[in-house]
Amino acid sequence: MKGRVLIIAGSDSGGGAGIQADIKAVTALRGFAMTAITALTAQNTLGVHGVSGVPIDFVRQQIAVVLDDLGADAVKTGMLHDVAVIEAVCDELAARARGVPLVVDPVMIAKGGHPLIAADAVATLKARLLPLATVITPNLPEAEALVGRPIRTLADMRAAAEALRGLGAPGVLLKGGHMDGAELTDLLVTADGTEEFTATRIETRHTHGTGCTLASAIATGLAQGMSLRDAVGRGRAYVLAAIAAAPGFGAGHGPLDHGITVDTDRIPR
Repeated sequence: MKGRVLIIAGSDSGGGAGIQADIKAVTALRGFAMTAITALTAQNTLGVHGVSGVPIDFVRQQIAVVLDDLGADAVKTGMLHDVAVIEAVCDELAARARGVPLVVDPVMIAKGGHPLIAADAVATLKARLLPLATVITPNLPEAEALVGRPIRTLADMRAAAEALRGLGAPGVLLKGGHMDGAELTDLLVTADGTEEFTATRIETRHTHGTGCTLASAIATGLAQGMSLRDAVGRGRAYVLAAIAAAPGFGAGHGPLDHGITVDTDRIPR
């Protein structure tokens, strides 16, 4: 076991996304997962049926006691549903985790379409959290909400990724899974340039939790001392394998098989 990853995110009672997916992904890649839960959801493969926020002081306490005792080699954020929780997370990380790689998955909309962030919190996310990030991992709908324009082509993706870097994050992994076509392309944009990661689309409805899983896999790689590029490559390979092996649970968007491998040496990069 190598690499301590603190995950600050919401819980998914269905087990496919959120904290549950994060813990499984980090564990499968031989990291050590720790958590600060920001919200509880009543959720299954058909959608989000209810959300209950965790008191802000308790969110702060979870982060503080973990970092002050166990420490972290990387931090990953997921569902931060309102202004207060974003402000609290940013304050705690600035005070206790300076210099620790931060992967921000800007969770905004659930797979079934349920909003997971208050409308007035998007500006706070952009102003306070994104500048703290090592890399952000938006999908296309999230990127559209952040840059305020539609993204329909690869050229649009390139322009949007550069605009997102302009918000303060040195690295942007813009995921192209919502684009039509037999192939999907993700763009990793950093100060060193742009790299395309392309894969054949797996035709399945069982993709619940892919964003959470990928972000946590990347955070694990960074916690283990990998470069951002290698962490992204390994993370994508792991997620694709987990989608291909999805167990088919539920009547809607089902979960991945997060236990597809615990042998990281066999995951191509």
